[in-house]
Amino acid sequence: KRMALTPPMPCLLSRCRYLPGKGPSAKRFPQAPQTLTFPQPRRIARGMFSLASLLQVAIGGAIGSVLRHLAVLAFGAPWAVMGINILGSFCIGVLYVALSTRLHLSPLLMTGLLGGFTTFSAFSLDTLKLWESGRPLTALGYAGGSVLLSLAAVALGVALARSIA
Repeated sequence: KRMALTPPMPCLLSRCRYLPGKGPSAKRFPQAPQTLTFPQPRRIARGMFSLASLLQVAIGGAIGSVLRHLAVLAFGAPWAVMGINILGSFCIGVLYVALSTRLHLSPLLMTGLLGGFTTFSAFSLDTLKLWESGRPLTALGYAGGSVLLSLAAVALGVALARSIA
């Protein structure tokens, strides 16, 4: 026996709706489709996709990844990753302001360099390793400190860049 999901749930990522047509949702949405509906994909605007921007992302990503690797070798995980995420958050705050009129550098510096340098996946894995090694307070301190200090760093970067600009 199939169960119908009665409340209509808007899908935030794709602007779709699941409206089964039975139960309370049928009265509120009598002409609603019976299945998931998705908007048609949009074409990529001309100029957004170019070989030059892909090369910028690739080169920046390679440099950022190497820098992250060297930092972890020099200072050790997980604390190097925490520092990298804080520094990267500060840098992205500065670049957010500084590159607002130089969008052509954004793929190289923001998406590539900082995308390769900072890493949320390594942060998540290091937190899990700390937790599983029987150090839950250290894991919570590491996770909380990373998030709060990274948010503070990005706010500081934006404030600093705006004061200079």
